[in-house]
Amino acid sequence: PYGKLGSYKKLEVLGEGSYATVYKGQSKHTGQLVALKEISLNADEGAPFTAIREASLLKTLKHSNIITLHDIIHATTTLTLVFEFMTTDLSTYMEWHGSSGIHPSNAVLFTFQLLRGLKYCHDRRILHRDLKPQNVLLSELGELKLADFGLARAKSIPTNTYSNEVVTLWYRPPDVLLGSRNYTTSLDMWGVGCIFLEMLTGVPVFPGNSDASDQLTKIFKVLGTPSPSSWKMLPSLPCYPDLLRSFTPAHSRVNFVETFTKISRIEFGVEFALDLLQYEPNDRLSGEEAMHHPIFHLYPDTIHHLAHR
Repeated sequence: PYGKLGSYKKLEVLGEGSYATVYKGQSKHTGQLVALKEISLNADEGAPFTAIREASLLKTLKHSNIITLHDIIHATTTLTLVFEFMTTDLSTYMEWHGSSGIHPSNAVLFTFQLLRGLKYCHDRRILHRDLKPQNVLLSELGELKLADFGLARAKSIPTNTYSNEVVTLWYRPPDVLLGSRNYTTSLDMWGVGCIFLEMLTGVPVFPGNSDASDQLTKIFKVLGTPSPSSWKMLPSLPCYPDLLRSFTPAHSRVNFVETFTKISRIEFGVEFALDLLQYEPNDRLSGEEAMHHPIFHLYPDTIHHLAHR
């Protein structure tokens, strides 16, 4: 039954993007619900590279906190990726709870699951590069799965050729906003910090309006404005001279308990957020370090020994 479009029936449209439409579907052989990501093929250009990249990476990633790719169907005018069906995404889930944010204990649980999926990727030298609530899927049981690997890259050898036009602006770390192309897994860890705080507030933490300059200003107003003395690599970043206007006037870091009121209900919550949202990439927690942070101290130790699947 695999590799054939006739093996699945479309039920309803779940979402539409610039090059793909996602349908809720069902396997005619098993009755299992699936998500059908139908990508239009251009006769001259073939399949979009992002789709090829996503499919090739997901075939190698088998983890309970990463979306499962069941099937790939190549037709004349379409390429269809068949995924396991998930009820909603984190962005929609937060919308259901309004501007008050979700329950702190759920925010901690979702963050741990996100870290499990990311660590599995990072251990295989794969960077997601587009962490945002829309790319984090949830089941009815509260299972979280990382999805949309269209921008992901396998970092097999050190390189200085990555694009700095990665990650949706609101979740892009300051070193990348300032032109760094030599990033590592720290790129994704900044995104975890942004998503953690967004779950507690119900709104994006750094909602830049237009460009890197405005995005940096939003970050500095919350975390404080760095200087060459507080962030040693700052003067060496390619876009620093062009974005100097973002550094004036200088801001001090906000009081996290006052600004993110729900964080006071999470023991070690402030420390966890600040350990992820470090300006210096090498100072951010790794996936392994984050999973063993004291914020998760109430979870049994066995949670660190669960099977991947």
